[in-house]
Amino acid sequence: MSVKGLNKIEDLLKNNTYPGRGIIVGKSADGKNAMIAYFIMGRSENSRNRIFERFDGGMRTKAFDESKLVDPSLIIYNPYLECGASDIVTNGDQTDTVFNFIKENGDDGFAFEKSLHTREFEPDHPNFTPRISAILNYDFNANDFKYKMSILKSSDGNPEVCDRYFYSYSPLNGLGHFIHTYECDGNPIPSFYGEPERVTLPNTAQELADLVWENLNQENKVSLFVRTVSLADGKSQEIIINKNK
Repeated sequence: MSVKGLNKIEDLLKNNTYPGRGIIVGKSADGKNAMIAYFIMGRSENSRNRIFERFDGGMRTKAFDESKLVDPSLIIYNPYLECGASDIVTNGDQTDTVFNFIKENGDDGFAFEKSLHTREFEPDHPNFTPRISAILNYDFNANDFKYKMSILKSSDGNPEVCDRYFYSYSPLNGLGHFIHTYECDGNPIPSFYGEPERVTLPNTAQELADLVWENLNQENKVSLFVRTVSLADGKSQEIIINKNK
């Protein structure tokens, strides 16, 4: 099935020096894999001083040079956690919020939304960085999955109001949804606006990693995590790229 009105990932990235942190979720063009990409960028030395590190059950951010770590509160967290037949990916410690809520309460189909209603945007005045999140729920008996995305953001920069947006998707071949924290660079940095952007997806993890990494701003990009999951057997392939080596 062809899908119209899609953006190319490379076009959205190469024309934006600072989308901040970003999540891409969708289905490969050949329909065989669920696809996830998560990247981080940084303008400050503290934000740039990071790497991604895989561990059993998830993936963490870690200081590249521990001696230069200033404030870990908003930059050190688990961007990705496995949770049964689900994958959770976010830009902050709300990954643990969603994970713990599901572990403690089960998932009635709205655990993602309920857990995130306990959280709000980051307290980093004056940017009030949005919290972006996604969850993929797999049904390997049906060779399929569904996914949801969310953004929690201040209301037009007003820190007294948190607007919470949720999006639920049934995947289509070659279609991905891309949400990022910022519209572009600025001071303060303007928050992402509107629905997640519709993008075309390739077939493999390596192709997706190349599309994202090669088109992120060279000065500001920090790390990238890509994960694909075979809908036939649940086997995964992962790629981590760190600018700091």
